[in-house]
Amino acid sequence: MEPLDIKLLGREYRVACKPEEKEGLLAAVTYLDEKMRDLAGKTNSAGERLAVMTALNITHEFLQFQRAGGFDIPTLKRRIERINGRLDGVLAEQEKFS
Repeated sequence: MEPLDIKLLGREYRVACKPEEKEGLLAAVTYLDEKMRDLAGKTNSAGERLAVMTALNITHEFLQFQRAGGFDIPTLKRRIERINGRLDGVLAEQEKFS
């Protein structure tokens, strides 16, 4: 674990993080900061109340997503395969003209 300085609502915090998880944690910080700023603007809340309300909203979103079945992995795989096929076709065309 190594220390990582993050910023939420303009306040700095130091957290511990595994090097391989740094990118994901920074994405989570960005998401949380955006959610907190949005909710603060809508409710004029701050401090602990804002943190609890934001946590509740994110948890609610997560549970709705989970109940809806989450990601449809087979459909995502098919879409990725179609995109890869298109890219292969375009790259093959480009190679003809090179």
